[in-house]
Amino acid sequence: MKKAKITKRILLGMAAVMIAFAGILCFMYRHELKTLGTLKEKSAGVYTMTYDGDYGFDEFLETGAASDADIEAFVTKRLLKGLPISLNVSGAGCTAFVSQNEEGDVIYARNFDFLYAPFLQIFTEPDNGYASVSTVNLSFAGYGEDNLPSSGISFRNFLTLAAPYLPFDGMNEKGVCIALLAVPEVQMTDDPEKITLNTTTAIRLVLDKAASVDEAVELLRGYNIYFSGDVTCHFLIADATGKSVIVEYYDGGLQVVEADTDYQIASNFVAYHGLNIGEGYTEFERYYAVEEVLRNNNVVTMAECEKLLNTIGVYDGETDKLQWSVVYNLTDKTGRIWPHRDIGEAWDFTVWQ
Repeated sequence: MKKAKITKRILLGMAAVMIAFAGILCFMYRHELKTLGTLKEKSAGVYTMTYDGDYGFDEFLETGAASDADIEAFVTKRLLKGLPISLNVSGAGCTAFVSQNEEGDVIYARNFDFLYAPFLQIFTEPDNGYASVSTVNLSFAGYGEDNLPSSGISFRNFLTLAAPYLPFDGMNEKGVCIALLAVPEVQMTDDPEKITLNTTTAIRLVLDKAASVDEAVELLRGYNIYFSGDVTCHFLIADATGKSVIVEYYDGGLQVVEADTDYQIASNFVAYHGLNIGEGYTEFERYYAVEEVLRNNNVVTMAECEKLLNTIGVYDGETDKLQWSVVYNLTDKTGRIWPHRDIGEAWDFTVWQ
């Protein structure tokens, strides 16, 4: 009888220790667990998530990253609590344009064409920065057709916590919008006095810190940039006033290409000084298809945006490379996004959703 009581006390003590340990873990990981609890699967390979708490971007900006390995190390330590991540980037063909809708609102429309890219729309609201919504290519974080997240809290979802560092396009609460698009070459010289960012953390910098196109350009001028996976890129940036620029890295440094019309279009070619250095694929056909719609009347409805983006999405032989399309309204900070060419799967959103 005495032995049974001792055993019972031991078991109760072990249970108490386990409960206490579980409580400590839940407290330590409270932001991560709350974030993962918001992960929702919209359709196969398509997700939304709201990030809770601080993702350490100000800390990251103190040192930056000179390589993907540096980003992997920071994200592993700061966000993933030691779980390793491997960034994986390959070429992409994209098209984006800035115009206005029938109500006079500034709109920014964008296709992302890729081999296969499950994607996540993430909402962030840092303490020392602007709220934003952005789209993340989850294949960059190591996810694929045979390795996808699922709704809710799960160990296999843990890598999605790296999403704040992996945006490919987005809009913030000030109406600043930015997207990356691949180009065949860059020409730049690094400044040893500047911290280095990659293409996706440069987008995070703009979304978190810029209230206008001018602020975005000045922020980017303060950093060197390297191109993850050696996929060279330029950026189309716009704001709620209707101002837009293409930022390219050419002729030794950051160059700004301003619009000479009421709209601006970007595709996969170097636009600086009219060089028009392309990839030799469909970048000019896509550009001219958008220009044909906008040059006589730069007003486009949402329905027209949907049709145009679906029309110019890239096919590679019989493979449909269009992974997502998104239209941001920079005036009222709303938008619509859909996977592939499936308008029936579209959903509307706001920056603060």
